[in-house]
Amino acid sequence: MNYADIKRVDVANGPGVRVSLFVSGCTHHCLECFNPETWDFSFGAPFGPEQIEEILGYLRPSHIRGLSLLGGEPFEPENQQAVLELVTRVRKELPEKDIWCYSGYLFEALRQGKVGTHSKALLEQLDVLVDGPFVIAKKNLGLRFRGSENQRIIRVRESLQQGSIVLWDDNQI
Repeated sequence: MNYADIKRVDVANGPGVRVSLFVSGCTHHCLECFNPETWDFSFGAPFGPEQIEEILGYLRPSHIRGLSLLGGEPFEPENQQAVLELVTRVRKELPEKDIWCYSGYLFEALRQGKVGTHSKALLEQLDVLVDGPFVIAKKNLGLRFRGSENQRIIRVRESLQQGSIVLWDDNQI
């Protein structure tokens, strides 16, 4: 997997101060995507153990709330193994940090393992999933942590436990 950027301080892609990983590669190609250069799987630099250590180091300070995964598309089958390795390490070493992921794939398809080999395992490591493609006709600049009205902010663990979608809201910060 390649990655486009690692932001050590991000306040736009989830609550609190976060570290964000922007992966490369996306087949959704949403019209007016804010990051179209990340559609190319070869954009950026290779992601490996050094970047995992870098991200873990950025996450360690107590003022950092968690990790956000964006792209590109973290759930592209080509990206799943590397992203799963990262989130597994975060869960093991920094269990107090929350993990958010932005994906154009829907929760239901990921939960059923319909997207690549590791989609279900990766989903199970997340706290929050912002799902669904960006749809320009549903763009709403007033939405928090998402760009279009079709996208859902899902509390993953609760949704998996209850067997139905449990949405996150601003009161749950």
